[in-house]
Amino acid sequence: MANNARWNRAALGEAPKAERKPHQQIVHGLTLVDDFAWLRDDNWQEVIRDPGKLDPEIRAYLEAENAYFEKAFKPYDALKQTLIKEMRGRIKEDDSSVPSRDGPYAYFSRYREGGQHPLICRQPAAGGAEETLLDGDALAKGKAYFQLGGAWHSPDHKLMAWSSDDKGSELYAMRVRDLATEKDLDDLVPEAAGGAVWLADGSGFYYAKLDAEHRPQQVYLHKLGDKTEQDRLVYSETDKGFFVNVGKLQAGRFALISTGDHDTSEVHLLDLHDANAKPRMVEPRTVGLRYDVEHHPADDTLYLLTNADGAEDFKIVTTKLATPGRAHWRDLIPYRQGTMIIDLSLLKDWMVRLERNEGLPRIVVRALPGGEEHTISFDEEAYSLGNSSGYEFATDNLRFTYSSMTTQSEVWDYDMRARTRVLRKRQEVPSGHDASQYVTRRIFATAKDGERVPISLLHRKDTKIDGTAPCLLYGYGSYGIPMPASFSTVRLSLVDRGFVFAIAHIRGGTEKGWHWYLDGKLAKKENTFTDFIACAEHLVAEKFARRDGIVAQGGSAGGLLMGAISNLRPDLFAGIIAEVPFVDAVNTMLDATLPLTPPEWPEWGNPITDKEVLERMLRYSPYDNVGAKAYPAMLALAGLTDPRVTYWEPAKWIAKLRLLNTSDNPVFMKMNMDAGHGGAAGRFDRLEEVALAYVFALAVAGNANA
Repeated sequence: MANNARWNRAALGEAPKAERKPHQQIVHGLTLVDDFAWLRDDNWQEVIRDPGKLDPEIRAYLEAENAYFEKAFKPYDALKQTLIKEMRGRIKEDDSSVPSRDGPYAYFSRYREGGQHPLICRQPAAGGAEETLLDGDALAKGKAYFQLGGAWHSPDHKLMAWSSDDKGSELYAMRVRDLATEKDLDDLVPEAAGGAVWLADGSGFYYAKLDAEHRPQQVYLHKLGDKTEQDRLVYSETDKGFFVNVGKLQAGRFALISTGDHDTSEVHLLDLHDANAKPRMVEPRTVGLRYDVEHHPADDTLYLLTNADGAEDFKIVTTKLATPGRAHWRDLIPYRQGTMIIDLSLLKDWMVRLERNEGLPRIVVRALPGGEEHTISFDEEAYSLGNSSGYEFATDNLRFTYSSMTTQSEVWDYDMRARTRVLRKRQEVPSGHDASQYVTRRIFATAKDGERVPISLLHRKDTKIDGTAPCLLYGYGSYGIPMPASFSTVRLSLVDRGFVFAIAHIRGGTEKGWHWYLDGKLAKKENTFTDFIACAEHLVAEKFARRDGIVAQGGSAGGLLMGAISNLRPDLFAGIIAEVPFVDAVNTMLDATLPLTPPEWPEWGNPITDKEVLERMLRYSPYDNVGAKAYPAMLALAGLTDPRVTYWEPAKWIAKLRLLNTSDNPVFMKMNMDAGHGGAAGRFDRLEEVALAYVFALAVAGNANA
């Protein structure tokens, strides 16, 4: 396996070694021993609110890991700075979004030259001077971490609810700004989750709140001027596995309370014209039943996107508001196997659906009430497509975005009546980007069981596809989340240095329909890992990648993938990049007090109640399967205040890898002591984390001097 001499163990000196303090638990008669359980601070709920409360012994170990990492990467500092300069040079620093109209105003966000954080702005829809409503750079001043969560203007355009997180722990404080005085009111909602939905008269708003276990399980109504403890509890979820969200339906009459897990959903409606409204259930939860709702006020019809009655890839049904239950649902767009309906948007005269077939999306526009349809699609082998309904309900305009791995992101306004489109914005790359110098491809690997696994590829036209190129292979494969074949300026820094960039669309996502997800979860989870390995082998066999030059990358649940493949086939990869990696699967799924554990049981299974699930997870859980093997070079990137994948998962994993690795390849961890699951929040600060990962990839593939 390729290995850079600078990262020889002897050259690096003594690596940190975590003390072994065996902790034992017996589950279903099986004895589980964890040598590094002590790295979990039992006070972690306080730590994510105040990192200064971290146990000193644990802090000392994490800081030693960071020091080792900094020492190892010091020789590559010039390369890192070059990469950051390149990546920043491809960012239009004073960029702005396309304004989205809402009555008298058009709202948008923009960045100032050199700014890290967005500004929330508006201008009169008829034209006129721009107003800055929120200045993210000013709000972030003096903070080690800051992220603007979102902003939601009131129906009369006089107020704006906005949220921010200053720890990286996803504990958002929500405030209300008077847009005339440019000052915040005394109203403050701590530890909110998601967004705000205003009452029609602007006298207050609904919001979801995190409970003591960091789960969004309640919805409150906050009336302006009231103290938070006076807020009215509107909905409380009793199932710890269900997370609650509150949003607004497009027509504007109803707020929507959605609650559910990865398999099941339940929706309640709240009339925004009635501050005393009680939630109106659409259809009671049934395990495995999923549905989303939109409302058309002209005839009080509900439109639902659902998997009811075996519609695995979803269908669209309708019913009357007065009779919302499933017994009254009638098919409008029937289920078609292999064509997955991803999203439903409803406007006054139009219904728009986004669907995917064989990994490629398209937009279908349907006139209301007539039913005539037409399609918006594209010709590239692999591309990404999305649509946005904007703020308004009575409009003929549809906004959609398009990009491919070679084509910059484009924002289009489409007149659904005239069937004409106007390009509103094409992503600018200030340092220049010539799409004709790059190639994007869609190929298929054959999985262990014969399934065809799509792979999206990007490389320079002058890169030789003869088995000599290094390759970065990216994968995720969980929760039904597809990986889009979209444009990214940062990956050009690898591709311009001779890399082939590949995305493995493995099972666990929905690139090939809902069955693609079902075949990569629970008892079939190991398909995710073997699919990825098949993709790596196919890239070598077809000469897209050098046999000793593949670097694998994945984050969060994709980090579990990284841990699993490094145990299964350590010989196949030159390096592994695991970002905020979910690698301690068994211990995490055995701990029902962690925020994401109960909602995750439908994805992985519940090892607390089911011995078979425990035994299955023990076969692939990365931390539990680290052994005396010759591992490739390993890099874990993590965040101390991460409430999703807690910091101790990668810390324990790295400690065990370093103990048992039999090769001379190094094992690194970089713990961001000021951030959480998303890493650095500033757009330029984030580039440093990307550059570190790419330095690692270039070094282990032997291209650090390219």
